[in-house]
Amino acid sequence: MAVIIKNQLRRWLGQVFCVVLAVVTASVWGREIVSFNEGWVFKKGPFPADWDPKEAASGGGWEPVDIPHTWNAVDMQTAKDQFYQGNAYYKKNYTAPSDLAGKRVYLRFQGVGAVADVYVNGQFAGNHKGAYSAFAIEITDLLKLKQNNEILVRADNQSRPDVIPVNHRLFGVYGGMYRPVELIITDKLNISVLDYASAGVYLRQQNVSPESADVTVKVKLENRYLETKSVVLRTIVYEADKKTVKATQDSLIQVSPQGRQTVEQHFKIDHPHLWQAQEDPYMYCVVTQLLKDNKVIDEQIQPLGLRKFELKAGVGMFLNGKKIPMYGVCRHQDWWGLGSALKNEHHDADLEIIRELGATTIRFAHYQQAERIYAQCDRMGLIVWAEIPFVNTTTAQELDNARQQLTELIRQNYNHPSIYVWGLHNEIYNPANYVRFATMSLNDLAKTEDPDRYTVAVNGFGKMDHPVNFQADIQGMNRYFGWYEGRIQDIHGWLDGLEKNFPNNKAMLTEYGAEANINQHDENTGDFGEFFGQFYPEEFATKYHEIHWGAISQRSYLLATYIWNTFDFATPTSAQGGVPARNMKGLVTFDRKVKKDSFYWYKANWSKEPVLYITQRRAVERTHKKTSVTVYSNVGTPKLFVNGQQMPAPRQGTTPVHFIFDHILLQEGNNKINAQANLKGQSFEDQIIWSYNRINEGKIQGGKKMKKLRKQEHGGL
Repeated sequence: MAVIIKNQLRRWLGQVFCVVLAVVTASVWGREIVSFNEGWVFKKGPFPADWDPKEAASGGGWEPVDIPHTWNAVDMQTAKDQFYQGNAYYKKNYTAPSDLAGKRVYLRFQGVGAVADVYVNGQFAGNHKGAYSAFAIEITDLLKLKQNNEILVRADNQSRPDVIPVNHRLFGVYGGMYRPVELIITDKLNISVLDYASAGVYLRQQNVSPESADVTVKVKLENRYLETKSVVLRTIVYEADKKTVKATQDSLIQVSPQGRQTVEQHFKIDHPHLWQAQEDPYMYCVVTQLLKDNKVIDEQIQPLGLRKFELKAGVGMFLNGKKIPMYGVCRHQDWWGLGSALKNEHHDADLEIIRELGATTIRFAHYQQAERIYAQCDRMGLIVWAEIPFVNTTTAQELDNARQQLTELIRQNYNHPSIYVWGLHNEIYNPANYVRFATMSLNDLAKTEDPDRYTVAVNGFGKMDHPVNFQADIQGMNRYFGWYEGRIQDIHGWLDGLEKNFPNNKAMLTEYGAEANINQHDENTGDFGEFFGQFYPEEFATKYHEIHWGAISQRSYLLATYIWNTFDFATPTSAQGGVPARNMKGLVTFDRKVKKDSFYWYKANWSKEPVLYITQRRAVERTHKKTSVTVYSNVGTPKLFVNGQQMPAPRQGTTPVHFIFDHILLQEGNNKINAQANLKGQSFEDQIIWSYNRINEGKIQGGKKMKKLRKQEHGGL
């Protein structure tokens, strides 16, 4: 049965902090939001593109599903190029109550992969192109009151040259209604639901300082009565306790029945409590109401985190005038066995892992992610990079759709204080003239929609003066030294060259990483591409990150760096590292069960939590009698004991938390490796078991060394 969520339980879009302001009934506040996730049935295609919706809705073969749902949860994750991309149908019956008479009714989909056509009682209601943004469709005139209504949705994730992303190469576009669906019921005069499925309320903040902040509340209104209506627009700014009023304003306005009206209210917030990221993610709660005859007929609730982001070239990020580190990771939204059809607990679990790591900023790559994610980042104080899926290649047919998806991204997420930058594209190069034109077009659009945030575009060649660069505020560059190019240590020269040659440019290292199969091991790994094809030893990735973060941490030129990736994810057109359809550059495995050595490397360097960790704990069957032991410790210099005997003091690695014990001799059989440290009277300990048999001396665990063929397999990168 559908559950009616009253007005005080507004959508999760930032409103987790503005939830219960009063105990009221839906009839008082005018707007109802009904969960529309249950009672669907599903039928997988392929079906003819011009199939009549009445014929599509008939016949058998339907299976019951609840939303969120994807048909690619298995096939897109388990085999190369053997996943279904095409169309499928979802159907639901809905009996519209009689009290909907005189109301406006909408369906709001938070995400359908990738193109959706919606029908009500066999009549076309609307279409949407793009898998990752929300869209709303009014169905008022198509509903039959007190009767059964048939809702039919045709979803299609077939790659198209006019819808971004134009292929499944970098990541798979999971097909289906994989995010929640809502039924929204409003008065005929309302805060717009159809403004790109946004809240219809935009909170622009300027001149933010500890002394004051200027806030403009822009509200978009629609009147479907036949005459002009006189209403009061009331905005109340509450403190975080949702009770104390910080500011309020009433405006008497006349709303024409013609077109969409825009109204602005201006506030000066004296001595504001600022949003200071994880240190103090304080948010006000802004309630915007429409009152007719002293009765609230519509309302929206939005978060307001007052803050000022400032990037200073070659220096760093300043939040409200205070420099903060930008320890960054990237996140793909899919989970093993679930695909992209995630629930709130999955999004929350990912963010908790990212917070445990010590990250301060997240690049949500390469597409708009769930509304829950941005709201939780607001609350947790994580700084967000949000972007559209304009990636990998271009067809020169996708710009209109890219502009649409960028508009949706910005309007739907405008009020989230955690977002500091809008991403325009990732690794798009040819033809260069078109890419420059497209990027300028997207940059102009972003600056028109939101003049107060930064924009960024990303290049994979690592050349600051590449022909497609300099079309956005920030230049992002993806580099994979030792993986797709050169040796791991080449990161040092590249960083020095950037700082010397481009001191005034805002630059970020927006992807770096190496794949790590936790079932493949090589104790004495090299520093360049011996590991490609079907052998991705975890130790190579660990060494990669030790050297890269060591180089990055010694320099202040880069404004932010982002590890690719937090979690392993599906790549359905590839099969490498001994696992089909998998990219294993994650710090955590696809199922979120194993945190790799590289995870603890960053946790030791970034987090304030105590870390004492011995690496190579999965390389149990040792292949060298004489070896070294690496320990990460942010709780002081560790002591190491091997089979109860204390080893000589370690040497320092690439950062102050990196300790290496050399010339360790293993005995035949099991070896107990124990690390101990003390900090301020508190003791810490970690222990692993290694097993050595001289028969295995020099062998490789988990696979065969293979020379990599980067240029052939990765398009020349």
